[in-house]
Amino acid sequence: MELSNAQTSPGFDRIRGLAFDVDGVFTDGGILCDLSGELYRTFDAKDGFAVRMASLNGFHTGIITGGRSGSITARFRSCGIEPEDVYLGSRDKMEDFLDFCQRHGVEPSEVLYVGDDIPDIEVMKACGIGVCPSDAVPEAKEAADYVSPFPGGRGCVRDVVEKVLKSQGKWVFDVKGYKARF
Repeated sequence: MELSNAQTSPGFDRIRGLAFDVDGVFTDGGILCDLSGELYRTFDAKDGFAVRMASLNGFHTGIITGGRSGSITARFRSCGIEPEDVYLGSRDKMEDFLDFCQRHGVEPSEVLYVGDDIPDIEVMKACGIGVCPSDAVPEAKEAADYVSPFPGGRGCVRDVVEKVLKSQGKWVFDVKGYKARF
Protein backbone atom coordinates (compact mmCIF):
# COMPACT_ATOMS: atom_id res chain seq x y z
CA MET A 1 0.00 0.00 0.00
CA GLU A 2 1.40 3.37 -0.93
CA LEU A 3 1.05 5.92 1.85
CA SER A 4 -0.60 9.24 1.23
CA ASN A 5 0.95 12.46 2.51
CA ALA A 6 -1.52 12.41 5.40
CA GLN A 7 -0.46 8.91 6.42
CA THR A 8 3.28 9.27 7.01
CA SER A 9 4.17 6.19 9.05
CA PRO A 10 2.91 2.62 9.24
CA GLY A 11 4.87 2.24 12.51
CA PHE A 12 8.32 3.39 11.39
CA ASP A 13 8.89 4.77 14.89
CA ARG A 14 9.00 1.26 16.45
CA ILE A 15 11.64 -0.17 14.09
CA ARG A 16 14.99 -1.26 15.58
CA GLY A 17 16.34 -3.33 12.70
CA LEU A 18 16.48 -3.17 8.93
CA ALA A 19 16.94 -6.07 6.53
CA PHE A 20 17.14 -5.95 2.76
CA ASP A 21 17.23 -8.06 -0.35
CA VAL A 22 19.82 -6.80 -2.88
CA ASP A 23 18.89 -7.37 -6.52
CA GLY A 24 15.85 -5.27 -7.36
CA VAL A 25 16.09 -3.34 -4.07
CA PHE A 26 19.61 -1.85 -3.90
CA THR A 27 19.97 -2.39 -7.65
CA ASP A 28 17.64 -2.05 -10.60
CA GLY A 29 17.87 -5.82 -11.03
CA GLY A 30 20.34 -5.65 -13.91
CA ILE A 31 23.45 -7.81 -13.62
CA LEU A 32 26.50 -7.75 -15.89
CA CYS A 33 28.56 -10.91 -16.25
CA ASP A 34 32.11 -11.10 -17.61
CA LEU A 35 33.64 -14.10 -19.41
CA SER A 36 34.99 -15.54 -16.15
CA GLY A 37 31.50 -15.49 -14.61
CA GLU A 38 32.09 -12.52 -12.30
CA LEU A 39 28.85 -10.59 -11.73
CA TYR A 40 28.65 -6.80 -11.52
CA ARG A 41 25.90 -4.66 -10.03
CA THR A 42 25.31 -0.91 -9.90
CA PHE A 43 24.33 0.59 -6.54
CA ASP A 44 22.86 4.01 -5.77
CA ALA A 45 25.22 6.06 -3.57
CA LYS A 46 22.31 7.79 -1.78
CA ASP A 47 20.90 4.41 -0.76
CA GLY A 48 24.31 3.50 0.65
CA PHE A 49 24.52 6.76 2.59
CA ALA A 50 21.12 6.07 4.16
CA VAL A 51 22.33 2.65 5.36
CA ARG A 52 25.40 4.33 6.86
CA MET A 53 23.10 6.75 8.70
CA ALA A 54 21.10 3.81 10.08
CA SER A 55 24.30 2.10 11.16
CA LEU A 56 25.59 5.25 12.86
CA ASN A 57 22.32 5.48 14.76
CA GLY A 58 22.53 1.96 16.17
CA PHE A 59 20.09 0.13 13.91
CA HIS A 60 20.75 -3.57 13.38
CA THR A 61 21.11 -3.89 9.63
CA GLY A 62 21.31 -6.99 7.46
CA ILE A 63 21.32 -8.24 3.91
CA ILE A 64 19.44 -11.41 2.89
CA THR A 65 20.04 -12.21 -0.76
CA GLY A 66 20.07 -15.11 -3.17
CA GLY A 67 23.18 -13.54 -4.72
CA ARG A 68 26.49 -15.20 -3.95
CA SER A 69 29.08 -12.67 -5.09
CA GLY A 70 31.72 -11.58 -2.59
CA SER A 71 31.34 -8.08 -3.99
CA ILE A 72 27.99 -7.91 -2.16
CA THR A 73 29.72 -8.38 1.20
CA ALA A 74 32.36 -5.79 0.26
CA ARG A 75 29.74 -3.24 -0.81
CA PHE A 76 27.77 -3.52 2.40
CA ARG A 77 30.81 -3.59 4.66
CA SER A 78 31.52 -0.09 3.27
CA CYS A 79 28.01 0.84 4.47
CA GLY A 80 28.64 -0.36 8.02
CA ILE A 81 27.09 -3.82 7.77
CA GLU A 82 29.21 -6.55 9.34
CA PRO A 83 29.97 -9.63 7.19
CA GLU A 84 28.04 -11.90 9.57
CA ASP A 85 24.93 -9.85 8.81
CA VAL A 86 25.23 -10.49 5.06
CA TYR A 87 23.40 -13.70 4.17
CA LEU A 88 24.61 -14.71 0.71
CA GLY A 89 23.03 -17.49 -1.35
CA SER A 90 19.89 -17.44 0.78
CA ARG A 91 17.43 -20.07 -0.36
CA ASP A 92 15.24 -19.81 2.74
CA LYS A 93 15.00 -16.11 3.52
CA MET A 94 12.69 -16.71 6.47
CA GLU A 95 15.26 -18.92 8.17
CA ASP A 96 17.97 -16.31 7.64
CA PHE A 97 15.67 -13.49 8.77
CA LEU A 98 14.86 -15.29 12.02
CA ASP A 99 18.58 -15.96 12.58
CA PHE A 100 19.30 -12.23 12.08
CA CYS A 101 16.58 -11.31 14.60
CA GLN A 102 17.73 -13.87 17.16
CA ARG A 103 21.41 -12.86 16.91
CA HIS A 104 20.53 -9.20 17.52
CA GLY A 105 17.86 -9.76 20.16
CA VAL A 106 15.11 -8.08 18.17
CA GLU A 107 11.60 -9.33 17.56
CA PRO A 108 10.56 -9.80 13.92
CA SER A 109 7.92 -7.12 14.61
CA GLU A 110 10.74 -4.62 15.27
CA VAL A 111 12.39 -5.19 11.90
CA LEU A 112 11.56 -3.58 8.57
CA TYR A 113 12.32 -5.75 5.53
CA VAL A 114 12.60 -4.57 1.93
CA GLY A 115 12.12 -7.09 -0.88
CA ASP A 116 10.89 -7.04 -4.45
CA ASP A 117 10.06 -10.57 -5.56
CA ILE A 118 8.33 -13.81 -4.62
CA PRO A 119 11.17 -15.21 -2.40
CA ASP A 120 10.80 -12.09 -0.19
CA ILE A 121 7.07 -12.34 0.49
CA GLU A 122 7.18 -14.69 3.49
CA VAL A 123 9.60 -12.35 5.29
CA MET A 124 7.62 -9.26 4.24
CA LYS A 125 4.56 -10.75 5.93
CA ALA A 126 6.41 -11.88 9.08
CA CYS A 127 8.35 -8.70 9.83
CA GLY A 128 7.13 -5.51 11.46
CA ILE A 129 6.90 -3.55 8.21
CA GLY A 130 7.20 -5.14 4.78
CA VAL A 131 8.36 -2.75 2.08
CA CYS A 132 8.94 -3.01 -1.64
CA PRO A 133 10.10 -0.67 -4.41
CA SER A 134 7.64 0.76 -6.92
CA ASP A 135 8.79 -1.70 -9.59
CA ALA A 136 8.40 -4.84 -7.47
CA VAL A 137 6.41 -7.78 -8.78
CA PRO A 138 2.64 -7.54 -8.17
CA GLU A 139 2.69 -10.26 -5.49
CA ALA A 140 5.30 -8.34 -3.46
CA LYS A 141 3.30 -5.12 -3.78
CA GLU A 142 0.23 -6.93 -2.50
CA ALA A 143 2.16 -8.27 0.52
CA ALA A 144 3.81 -4.93 1.35
CA ASP A 145 2.75 -2.59 4.14
CA TYR A 146 4.46 0.23 2.25
CA VAL A 147 5.30 0.55 -1.45
CA SER A 148 8.01 3.13 -1.96
CA PRO A 149 7.33 5.57 -4.79
CA PHE A 150 10.94 4.89 -5.89
CA PRO A 151 12.13 1.89 -7.91
CA GLY A 152 14.85 -0.53 -6.87
CA GLY A 153 18.33 0.89 -7.25
CA ARG A 154 16.92 4.38 -7.66
CA GLY A 155 16.10 5.63 -4.17
CA CYS A 156 13.80 3.04 -2.60
CA VAL A 157 16.24 2.24 0.19
CA ARG A 158 16.97 5.92 0.87
CA ASP A 159 13.23 6.64 1.00
CA VAL A 160 12.42 4.02 3.61
CA VAL A 161 15.54 4.43 5.78
CA GLU A 162 15.03 8.19 5.85
CA LYS A 163 11.39 7.71 6.89
CA VAL A 164 12.40 5.39 9.75
CA LEU A 165 15.15 7.67 11.03
CA LYS A 166 13.07 10.84 10.71
CA SER A 167 10.16 9.23 12.58
CA GLN A 168 12.57 8.61 15.47
CA GLY A 169 14.34 11.99 15.31
CA LYS A 170 17.58 10.31 14.18
CA TRP A 171 18.02 11.74 10.68
CA VAL A 172 20.88 13.94 11.88
CA PHE A 173 24.34 13.85 10.32
CA ASP A 174 27.08 13.31 12.94
CA VAL A 175 30.26 14.40 11.13
CA LYS A 176 32.61 13.17 13.86
CA GLY A 177 30.93 9.78 14.12
CA TYR A 178 30.81 9.44 10.34
CA LYS A 179 34.46 10.37 9.97
CA ALA A 180 35.49 7.91 12.70
CA ARG A 181 33.47 5.01 11.30
CA PHE A 182 33.69 5.49 7.56
